[in-house]
Amino acid sequence: MRRRVGVIGLGMAATPHAQSLLDLAERVEVAGCFSPSAERRTAFAARFGLPAVDRAEAILDDPTVSAVLLLTPPDTHADLVARCAAADKHVLLEKPLDATPAGCRAVVESMERAGLTLGVMLQHRFRAAAERLAELLRNGTLGRPLSASVVVRWWRDDAYYAQPGRGMKARDGGGVLLTQAIHTLDLYVSLLGLPREVAAFANTSGLRPIDTEDVVCAALRYDGGLLATVDATTAAYPGYPERIEIAGTAGSALLTGDRLEVQLRSGGTVQAGETAGTLGGGADPMAFSNAHHRAVLADFLDALDRGGQPRVSGREALKVHRLIETILKSSESGAVTTVPED
Repeated sequence: MRRRVGVIGLGMAATPHAQSLLDLAERVEVAGCFSPSAERRTAFAARFGLPAVDRAEAILDDPTVSAVLLLTPPDTHADLVARCAAADKHVLLEKPLDATPAGCRAVVESMERAGLTLGVMLQHRFRAAAERLAELLRNGTLGRPLSASVVVRWWRDDAYYAQPGRGMKARDGGGVLLTQAIHTLDLYVSLLGLPREVAAFANTSGLRPIDTEDVVCAALRYDGGLLATVDATTAAYPGYPERIEIAGTAGSALLTGDRLEVQLRSGGTVQAGETAGTLGGGADPMAFSNAHHRAVLADFLDALDRGGQPRVSGREALKVHRLIETILKSSESGAVTTVPED
């Protein structure tokens, strides 16, 4: 049986979700897609051939709809997830969890209290090269990690920030960390876990009329001795592929976009993945295929079918939010800051 779902939010982020729904049409049936903008509803329906509805209640009050893809701006998430929970709907949520730390926790807790499944669209974990790197870390091929770095040097132009509220704390909650680098940071945390302490600096460059950070650097210290750095910006024209580098006692790994290169001290090498392109890191934030969105959606549907948790659950997504929160707190205080416990 196909699972009936609804979509709430039809902005820029809806495109790869809609393509993924069409790709998985044998597993999922779209009952309705809602945006408060009639223009967006009309354009979306014409482009994807999916039904549009003019009220969110048409989705939330439909007992045949079991799940909602929630793709609205971050500042709406806590309220809308609570409404989905009250309507007994599972949720696949476009990142981030919410615009504020308190809202992030409220999103997770409201779904847990209702006994419903929450998945989060943090799709970098599903890249082939990332999955291969995770395997190498699990089986000890790289040895004990000693040093690591996360580099997200992307570019967003004036047209991107022309949408009202984009890049502003009131709507987005944060800048490069919460809106762009969160994908790479989530992948990094899934590979090496959370650090114990963070020392960081964050600035707003002044290149665009925003009040969130667009230039960040941070140092991370782990209990086991691992040291790492974070370098993130959306002011690096024309935009470069994001990178994760890990140096271990047995070898080093370089993950660039979806391309993995490993050099082992034994003389062996490992390569995986297909491309080192920017995958949305340049002026066009949607310059990537929907393959990894489709993988997240399929994993979410699998979780609903088996009654388990998706790979990136709400509780799992809270980890990267705790790291981002700590980086910003360290920058604000000018002090080394401890990452909070779950």
